[in-house]
Amino acid sequence: MAEKITPRGTDYSQWYIDIVLNAKLADYSPVKGCMVVRPRGYAIWERIQAEMDRRFKETGHENAYFPMLIPMSFLKKEAEHVEGFAPELAVVTHGGGEELDEPLVIRPTSETIIWSKYKDWIHSWRDLPLLYNQWCSVLRWEKRTRLFLRTAEFLWQEGHTAHETEKEAVEETLRMLEVYRDVVERHLCLPVIVGKKSDAEKFAGAVSTYCIESMMQDKKALQSGTSHFLGQNFGKAFDVQFQSREGKLEYAWATSWGTSTRLIGAIVMTHSDDKGLVLPPSLAPEQVVIVPIVKKDTAEAVLAYGEKMLADLKAAGLRAVMDRDDSQSPGWKFAEWEMRGVPLRIEVGARDMEKGVAMLVRRDTGEKLLTETGAVVAKAVELMATIQTNLFEKAKAFREANSKGVADRAELLAFFGIDQGESAGTTAATGGFAEGLWCGSRECEAALKAETKVTIRCLPLDRQEGVTGSCCLCGQSAKHRAVFARNY
Repeated sequence: MAEKITPRGTDYSQWYIDIVLNAKLADYSPVKGCMVVRPRGYAIWERIQAEMDRRFKETGHENAYFPMLIPMSFLKKEAEHVEGFAPELAVVTHGGGEELDEPLVIRPTSETIIWSKYKDWIHSWRDLPLLYNQWCSVLRWEKRTRLFLRTAEFLWQEGHTAHETEKEAVEETLRMLEVYRDVVERHLCLPVIVGKKSDAEKFAGAVSTYCIESMMQDKKALQSGTSHFLGQNFGKAFDVQFQSREGKLEYAWATSWGTSTRLIGAIVMTHSDDKGLVLPPSLAPEQVVIVPIVKKDTAEAVLAYGEKMLADLKAAGLRAVMDRDDSQSPGWKFAEWEMRGVPLRIEVGARDMEKGVAMLVRRDTGEKLLTETGAVVAKAVELMATIQTNLFEKAKAFREANSKGVADRAELLAFFGIDQGESAGTTAATGGFAEGLWCGSRECEAALKAETKVTIRCLPLDRQEGVTGSCCLCGQSAKHRAVFARNY
């Protein structure tokens, strides 16, 4: 219940962990850095997965599965790729009691194993495009972990496509980025900024990386999905050539794109409060809970009243449950279901039954709505859409209230609460999203990160026209408009 939750203002990190554990979304694993996804957490992931998968198939993609064990030599074929992932690799050196001839890497991502097979499957332009996706887990040996947000093993999807031309591959990269934006905003109620990563922040082995960035309640950014234009890097690394329409040999063009169970952490950190979890109705395992308030002499009638209402709600397509537990008080149950994040609670007792009414309580606002029994189902259906919209608009308003344009370094540091005479380790975590001009220099970007832990989250795609002026970091001529933030 609420007393189990550390208030956000006291310790935001502990608040987050308290909600994940007490709302029974996940638990710690015996293996350090891994997690157990509990049924309620997995139910949310299944709903995200189903919506993503539907959109993938609508855009022509097929699901496949590739092995989790990858020969070490495969990763070494693409220099940037192996360098980028080397610190996170888990390597199998023995199997069946014997040392392996070649070490095998547990997949941190699947570009190499997939492109080794694309070489066998692609021979002509007629074989293209290949539009494949796989749902799986990956392993990255993270040193600092947090449930859902960053764990050694996590669930995700990874799309890997091969194309005839550069133009088609770039279009695919941006198409899938838009799929992510639409699903995340529409179903997770997370307003995002759509942008391109700086070269320093792009995926290892990519020509360009695009992303969606969302703001958490502690004003930090969370990367919520990425889509990569890989050029011909993997085509050349694995010698994936095809005969073009002109009869020439060409290397295939590639993309990859992915989202993960990190999105569940984003939902928690964006919408929840000090009472516990708050879930968008479209993803909630239970959209409505009926809590009967019973006394011995009226228990049978009240429960029957609740059962009829439950049947009507289910018939309307709502995921509804009734709390029949008679070992706890109604107040305890109210707090417990609030902890679990159920969007709508319906309270029914003997007096409500006599008057032909029920009390509907919104989880997002706490608003109580006394409703006639005959109108309960229609009102509940209406509230699902209302709550979904409200969560998105509330999160969007929070982001806008904590975003600011900055003209120079002094304004940027002041926005993040950094005294120019202090080190990054002694500054307060304030700020949000700062938007300013940037020269494009890696050195300029790296110096900011080292000094302040503030990074360039992305270069917003809709804000790059007519960039003129000076870089807010160094004063040199600017090339891009960038969003700066601390991040997870």
